[in-house]
Amino acid sequence: MSTSIFAALRGKPWLWSFLAALLIWVATLVFTGGQGAGALLSGALAFSTFFAIVGIGQMFVISTGPGNIDLSIPANIALSGALGMKLMDGQDANIWLGVIGVLGIGVLVGCGNFALIRLLRIPPIIATLSASFILQSLAIAYGRSVRVPPPDSFYTFATSRVFGVPYLALVVIAVAVLMGYVLTRTRYGRSVLAIGQNARAAELAGIRVGRMRFATYVLCAVFGSLCGLTLAGFSGGASLGMGEEYLLASIAVVVIGGTSVAGGFSNVPGIWGASLFLYLLVSMLNTFGASAGVRLILTGLIIIAVITAVSGRKNARA
Repeated sequence: MSTSIFAALRGKPWLWSFLAALLIWVATLVFTGGQGAGALLSGALAFSTFFAIVGIGQMFVISTGPGNIDLSIPANIALSGALGMKLMDGQDANIWLGVIGVLGIGVLVGCGNFALIRLLRIPPIIATLSASFILQSLAIAYGRSVRVPPPDSFYTFATSRVFGVPYLALVVIAVAVLMGYVLTRTRYGRSVLAIGQNARAAELAGIRVGRMRFATYVLCAVFGSLCGLTLAGFSGGASLGMGEEYLLASIAVVVIGGTSVAGGFSNVPGIWGASLFLYLLVSMLNTFGASAGVRLILTGLIIIAVITAVSGRKNARA
């Protein structure tokens, strides 16, 4: 029995992220004597949703091959949140305007990122980091005024739960299922994986590598913008620093979730497991009474250990 379970875990790398999240959850409950188990799980589902949103977009970019990454996500979140709230102006009738405006920002950010990469021949890590400074400056100039609260209907959608499960989490789970289908069953998704495995071979096979990478950077930016909009609705308004923690998180959830940083292999279910793991890890350290500095150090060390373990499993399979 134990051998078959271990074989199943090795064959499905996304299960490891859920197992890590479960162990962290159990450790926290043991420390608290079992109190607040349901509330902790409900909170994990709520806050992990935003990790999952940006993680899905980042996963597609990383899957296109070594060096491909989007570091503009935090600034994109701040700008999109501020723009969305201002366009909605606290009115339910303006929700559609805010959504369209934020989607437009996502498309423009993705186009700008890829233009820097393709036209100016700047490495993706430098191009997207440079773009983040521009976006952050725009967010400061645009969002420095009084904080605008979200419309009541939008706030209700972002914060409400059914049987303890947030509505927003259910939506993002459905989106994850859809993107899993796109990745494995559509020509675009198979092209992304083929490019990540060998870009030259993919080009010789007739895949338009430049076009596919362009679409992927736009897709990632759109997911980042949607995260900014929903996070602002969930938080009761946008703030300039609300995207800061998603720089590390958007990369960590991808790698911990089982996606190869070398490209060519992606794992959508693992994004959710890794997102739960990250939130529960911070919650556990808070419960243990660790100071802010200690939390940051321990979080970094544990993430490094998990990523190293993940890399070790991949090397073993290779």
